[in-house]
Amino acid sequence: MNCTRNYRQLLLGAALLAALGGSAHAQDAVGGLRVIGTVAPRAANTVAASNWLIGCETLDRDYTDYDAYKAYLVPLGIRRLRMQAGWAKTEKVKGQYDWRWLDHVIDDASARGLQPWLQLSYGNSIYAGGGGTNLSAGIPSSPAALAAWDRWVLALVTRYRDRVVNWEVWNEPNFGDNTINTPEAVAALSGRSAAIIKRLQPQAKISGLALGHIDLDWAERFFKSLRDAGQIALFDNMTYHDYVYNPDTNYPKVEKLREVLHKYAPGMPLRQGENGAPSVANSGGALGNYAWSEVAQAKWDTRRMLGDLGHDIESSVFSIVEMHYTSGPINTFNTKGILKSDANQGVERPKAAYRAIQTVTSVFDGTLTRIARVEHTFNDKVVPADADQVLYAINSDRAFSVYGYRHPVRQVDVYTIWMADQIPGDSLDKKGYTVSLANARFKQPVLVDVLSGQVFEIPAGQWSQRGVHVDFKNVPLFDGPVLIADRSLVDLAK
Repeated sequence: MNCTRNYRQLLLGAALLAALGGSAHAQDAVGGLRVIGTVAPRAANTVAASNWLIGCETLDRDYTDYDAYKAYLVPLGIRRLRMQAGWAKTEKVKGQYDWRWLDHVIDDASARGLQPWLQLSYGNSIYAGGGGTNLSAGIPSSPAALAAWDRWVLALVTRYRDRVVNWEVWNEPNFGDNTINTPEAVAALSGRSAAIIKRLQPQAKISGLALGHIDLDWAERFFKSLRDAGQIALFDNMTYHDYVYNPDTNYPKVEKLREVLHKYAPGMPLRQGENGAPSVANSGGALGNYAWSEVAQAKWDTRRMLGDLGHDIESSVFSIVEMHYTSGPINTFNTKGILKSDANQGVERPKAAYRAIQTVTSVFDGTLTRIARVEHTFNDKVVPADADQVLYAINSDRAFSVYGYRHPVRQVDVYTIWMADQIPGDSLDKKGYTVSLANARFKQPVLVDVLSGQVFEIPAGQWSQRGVHVDFKNVPLFDGPVLIADRSLVDLAK
C-alpha cells in the first residue's frame, strides 16, 4: 500500500475527533474497497451490557488525575471502571476516614452513568503489620491490622453500596512478600472480606484472586483454601492478569486456569482483570522490552479484547491514561494508557487505541451471541473443511484468529479476523486473502477496519454464496483486527 503515512495520521486524527464526537474519513480505500463511512462511537451510558471494563487504577497513589480524563470515559463506550479504594489514602489517622477524594470520584462516575469496580487494597502502614501500599505489597497480617482491615471494609461498603456493586479484594497478591502472601493467607483475607461485603450488600458481585501472570499452583492452593473454608461461593468470578507479548498465545494456559478453578467452583467465570500494552518502545513495566508504537498498542489492545470475547471472558483494558509512577517496584512512566498524558498528569490527546476500542465497544455489546463452532488456524494448525461446522478457510501460510457472532433477532453475523502468529507490529500494510465462512449469514456484508473505524463496501463481485459457504475475495488483512459484518450491525457516524 502507498497510503501508510496518511492512514497513520488518520488513526491519530480519528481518535481525537471521535473523542470529541466527530468522525474522520480516509483519503484512500483499503484494498480497493470504497469507504462508506466510519463506525459511530457509542456513549457508555447508553450501552445496557457489554463484555468490557476499563482500568482507572492508581488514583489511590496519585499516579493519575481523575478530573483530567473523566470527560473521555463516556465516549469510550465502557461503563465499568476498575479502581483501587485506597485504605492508606483514606485512613491517615487511626479510626478517621477522609472520604472526600473517593466521594468525588465515585459520585462523578455514577452521575455519568458509569459503574465503578472498586478494589479494597492496598494496606495501611499506620498499623503494625498493616501491609504495604503499592504493587507487590504484603497483605495485612497482624491481629490488630486485620481487625482494622475489617473495619475499613465495613466502612467502605456501607458508604458506597448504593453506587458500587462490583468489588475486588487485592491486586496481584502472588507478587507480594511470599512469606506473608501465601495462597492460604490471601484466601483467608479474601474470604473474610467477601463475607463482610455480602453481609452488607447481598447483591454484590465480588472478584477474587487478581493473579499476576498465571501461576497454576498458586491459584490451585488459593481456590482449595477458599473451598475448604466454605467461602468460595461468596465470589462471582476469579480474575487474572497475564501479560504476554503476543496476546493470542496465552489462551491454552487460561483454559488450564479455568479447569483448575472449576475443580473447586464448577462453572464460575474467569475475568481478565488487567491487560494492556505500552505505546512507546522499551518504556519499562510489563511488556516493556519491545519496539512498541501507538499503532502496535492499538492492535494489541483490540486483539486482547476480541480474543477474550471469543473465549467468553470479560475483559479489562489497562488503562485509560498514562500513569506517572513515583514509588513502588515499577517507579517509571507507564505508557499503557490509551490517553497520552503530560508532565502534570493532564491529558494531551487520545491515542490510536482509543479510537480502535471505540470501534469494538460500538459493535460488540451484549446483544450478540458467540457462534461456538468457529475453527481457526494458529501455530500452523491445519483446519479441514467440514460443512457440518461453522468454520472458515483462508488461503494463507499465516495463522489467523477468527471468531463469529450472531444477532439472535436479526439472524445476521459479524466475524473478527486478524493474523495471530506474531507480536502486533507497527506496519499498517494489508494483504488480500480469500476467506470462506461456512453457515455464515449476511444480507449486506461490509468490512470494518477496527483501528480506524472505517467501514468499506464489499461489492457484489467480491462475495458469493457457494452451498453452505459464503466466499469473500481479496479481503485486506493484517495483524490488527478487521470485521466482516452485516451492514445492519454497524452504526455509521453521521
